[in-house]
Amino acid sequence: MTSFSTQDPEYKADIEDYADLILEYLHQLGVEYVFGVPGGAIEPLYNALARSERRGGPKAIIARHECGAAFMAEGYYRETGKLGVVCSTTGPGATNLITGVASASVDKSPMLVLTAQTALPKFGKRPLQDSSETAIDTVGIFRNCTKFNALISHPEQLESKLISALMESVQSPKGPVHLSIPSDILRGPYGHKDPNVQVNYLMQRASLVDKNAVDRLVQEICEADNIVLFIGHDCRRAYKQIEKLAEAISAPFVSGPMGKSWVNERHPLYRGVYGYAGHESAHDLFKDPNIELVLAIGTSITEMGIGSLGKELLNNKLIHVDSTVESFSRSPMAKLHVCGHLNTVFNRVLNKVCEYGWNRTWQGLKLDKQKNVLGGYTKLIEPEKCFSDAVPIKPQRLMAYLSEALSPSTRVFIDTGNIWAWATHYLSHTAKEGLYRVSMGFGSMAWAIGAVIGSALASRDEPHVCLSGDGAWLMSSHEIGVAVQHQLPILFVVLNDAAFGMIRFGQQLSKAESIGWQLNEVDFAALAKAQGANGYIIERPEQLMDLDLEAIFSAQVPTLLDIRIDPDEMPPMMARVNSLKEESNSAIGYT
Repeated sequence: MTSFSTQDPEYKADIEDYADLILEYLHQLGVEYVFGVPGGAIEPLYNALARSERRGGPKAIIARHECGAAFMAEGYYRETGKLGVVCSTTGPGATNLITGVASASVDKSPMLVLTAQTALPKFGKRPLQDSSETAIDTVGIFRNCTKFNALISHPEQLESKLISALMESVQSPKGPVHLSIPSDILRGPYGHKDPNVQVNYLMQRASLVDKNAVDRLVQEICEADNIVLFIGHDCRRAYKQIEKLAEAISAPFVSGPMGKSWVNERHPLYRGVYGYAGHESAHDLFKDPNIELVLAIGTSITEMGIGSLGKELLNNKLIHVDSTVESFSRSPMAKLHVCGHLNTVFNRVLNKVCEYGWNRTWQGLKLDKQKNVLGGYTKLIEPEKCFSDAVPIKPQRLMAYLSEALSPSTRVFIDTGNIWAWATHYLSHTAKEGLYRVSMGFGSMAWAIGAVIGSALASRDEPHVCLSGDGAWLMSSHEIGVAVQHQLPILFVVLNDAAFGMIRFGQQLSKAESIGWQLNEVDFAALAKAQGANGYIIERPEQLMDLDLEAIFSAQVPTLLDIRIDPDEMPPMMARVNSLKEESNSAIGYT
């Protein structure tokens, strides 16, 4: 969490019941929206939301499905750094949230999850949508995907448990917290004029760091000349310092697929993505026998990323730097673990290294300085297809177009499926402020469709793009109605090949039966128009070049592009697997 807002001096609290109290605490934190779907048991909270909106506090955003609401809450967090908040009614409303909450848990995104319960006197009596411990126990269901998970069984518990949940959500590792609140408690009178606690002060994260480990890290850096940095997904607080360190010590750097968020992909020292759908230049970098140190920063050591490095590097040359002790369980072989808030760690490292640098310079590894067709220094597979005029459109051509046409300030959301591979390999984004956004931990299809809406609500004046496959779009296309309702000029780009493409090519790769991947042909532009959005079918590359993106991003409604892509074009992850067959008997992280 980056910052917390105090109350507007003109804002007047009006706490009638416990539902009002919850919203008052959210107002203290500067939270603007509560995402969800109404229902009978959650009605008291929506009554309070109506009152809150009238006095300038948090307001309700109504999703079309609870899972989409959870994705929106996470997108809101990614844009603002503020707590994402989602609510649902009891029973199926709560269970519909699970996938979105689990996705936030794996990606370490703080989220307050509020689910209603049937009234306390009805527990165990089988009322409609009963989800108490004697029925479909939603508290039990949420146990393994939340950091704090509690049933409010008495009104006097609510305030203290709410504060505990809020504080826990932002402590490392960050993540979702859940409160299950019976409807009679939500509507019960609070009995006080103001909250008992100013919770925004309790949620500041202390600047903790292992000073001895940092000193050892500085010593290791100062005694080495050939250093490589690996940028993980959790570098939000330190991306500026990390880039300055790389420049100071002439260290080439690579990223994981999610770490792309925190790098300028056209920086001369950037050598691309290592791991899933990665670049040969990144893989070749780690083959250099002259490497003395590898700094893995803000990452878990997984098969999708740096975990596939050779034992020599992992055992003898790896230094793991992370804000969460739990991450180190994946790297027991590392020569050094450094734990602390990354901005604090790298401020200290950068200051000491720069001070030491008056006495020496780092030569660094020898690098190929030849630019690729996208303006970066990574080695691309089949770069000529980025200029192909073939019909149907090559996905490489689409990614190259977007790399050139989108402004650096564009928030780009990547959905699950083959679009992961196309965007990871070919979409070049120069911003390093976390504006390239992907959720590859839990791999939830349709994540980007909801998340881009939550982000756009928070920053209406910034361009937003969602890239999705047709399979994911069919799962959650109804959420475009939320963007229409709130006049959000989001650009939705659907790669339409009438297939679950990742399934299709995965089956080909593993020589499995070809089954279950075919989809019917759908006019997604017509579906968008039916909900009030603009929609266009794009079949030829020249139609891409004729698009007026400025008009699209200044419209009063979202726009959907139904891109008819070449269905037989193999994603780059598969080509990379084929090239690694001699090195490994398994397709690590590529299926």
